[in-house]
Amino acid sequence: MTFKYKIATGLLMATMGTAASAQSLVYCSEGSPEGFDPALFTAGTTFDASSHPIYNRLTEFKVGTTEAIPGLAESWEVSEDGKTVTFHLRQGVKFHSNDQFTPTRDFNADDVIFTFDRQGNEANPYNAVSGGTWEYYSSMSMPDLIDSIEKVDDYTVVFNLTRPEAPIIANMAMDFASIVSKEYADAMLEAGTPEMLNQAPIGTGPFSFQAYQKDAVIRYLRNDDYWGDNAKVESLIFAITPDASVRYQKVQAGECHVMAYPNPADVQAMQDDSGVVVMEQEGLNVGYLAYNTKVAPYDNANVRKALNMAIDKQAIIDVVFQGSGQIAKNPIPPTMWSYNDAVQDDNYDPEAAKAMLEAEGVTDLSLKIWAMPVQRPYNPNARRMAELMQEDFSKIGVDVEIVSYEWGEYLERSKAEDRDGAVLLGWTGDNGDPDNFLAVLLGCDGVGSSNRAQWCNEEFDALIQKAKVLPTQAERAALYEEAQVIFKDQAPWATIAHSMVFMTMRPEVEGYVVHPLGGHIFNQVGLSN
Repeated sequence: MTFKYKIATGLLMATMGTAASAQSLVYCSEGSPEGFDPALFTAGTTFDASSHPIYNRLTEFKVGTTEAIPGLAESWEVSEDGKTVTFHLRQGVKFHSNDQFTPTRDFNADDVIFTFDRQGNEANPYNAVSGGTWEYYSSMSMPDLIDSIEKVDDYTVVFNLTRPEAPIIANMAMDFASIVSKEYADAMLEAGTPEMLNQAPIGTGPFSFQAYQKDAVIRYLRNDDYWGDNAKVESLIFAITPDASVRYQKVQAGECHVMAYPNPADVQAMQDDSGVVVMEQEGLNVGYLAYNTKVAPYDNANVRKALNMAIDKQAIIDVVFQGSGQIAKNPIPPTMWSYNDAVQDDNYDPEAAKAMLEAEGVTDLSLKIWAMPVQRPYNPNARRMAELMQEDFSKIGVDVEIVSYEWGEYLERSKAEDRDGAVLLGWTGDNGDPDNFLAVLLGCDGVGSSNRAQWCNEEFDALIQKAKVLPTQAERAALYEEAQVIFKDQAPWATIAHSMVFMTMRPEVEGYVVHPLGGHIFNQVGLSN
């Protein structure tokens, strides 16, 4: 990376040591971002560090809700047939600057068109940057959905769609739709450093990126030219701290103000600690084990169902979640509309599971289980979960090897269609719509990217594609409920858990809101004296 970091570790530690300062807010994050261009990635850790502080989108989610409100678009109209969406853009919005770039103009329609064109147009010189992996854009069928994007004038943009798309306004508020500067992109391309969009990001958001020391710290400064309400603190610091116990120690010591993902076993002690505040909310999430349905014998639904029957999910809830989760039977959480409660979960029955494998002629089976190296709300301890599964599978004669990789590598390797083994992963909803789970994680367009099961079921896919275009929630819900029945019958995943989300912070933190879509957003978080 050629971007010059501007802060020394000593300065960081000095800032972190003055927790009472109302000028700097320190967040103990659980891991390092994969990069700072949110369109290239899908991990919440990355979005927390990139799209939330640095960027804006045409629409935004009102913090604490799934309601889409105006962002860089002040207003919009959707045509009667649902195939034309016109956005009226906000004027006077300033982009950040850095050592390599100072903008000469405000945000306009050119930036909107570039943001999406680079993801869907192979002729765009930025399409191949970072391997050309635009995971969300492809998994959400955007290449088939967007026919063209027209610039009417500098502050009016029209999206012409090939079909109606019920969640289109909410989709524009998602992280992958963060608006980037075309002028900055052109300058970096001319300089021969197009990777700077990902390494030294420029956005319009409430904070500007200042520096990143890998696996240690990210620093941001308040954007005093922000078009919205200015941030409450002058600087925001992400202190990257993978160990949950260490994060808690730092909060207690005043070295961090806010921490994510406490150990479930520590939550009660935190709640009893007068020196910290614990917020909690039911998460819009699911944790799962994704088989590779393209690799034998996991291409056989009966084999997958047999393995599911061998997993003692209640033991996982008790040991890993410490009671802060509930068993998952569907690929969407029970708080989401269209949840099909009539679906029957696979019974825990090792003897039946063993007999089913024998009936399919499967013996001496070996399986790799991939365990995430970081904590996520849907899986607070993937290694321990994998160990419990290893023990469960041993009871039916399946030998398990547990593997793991660095988080970015884990996410990238697990996309491979010839991947060996089953992957522990999960999802927190991005827009409050079932499409964001069922299409992104299980649709045919997601194979090779966000669909880690590599599962393409034509009947399932037809249902979710049809549901996208229907005008009412009731009509859409009926199709999603039917799709959940197919999912359960075909078992591309072992659905494991839905969890509570806990946030721990110091009492001087003011204005923090637990966001149902899982993001950690500090735009309007302040510190009392």
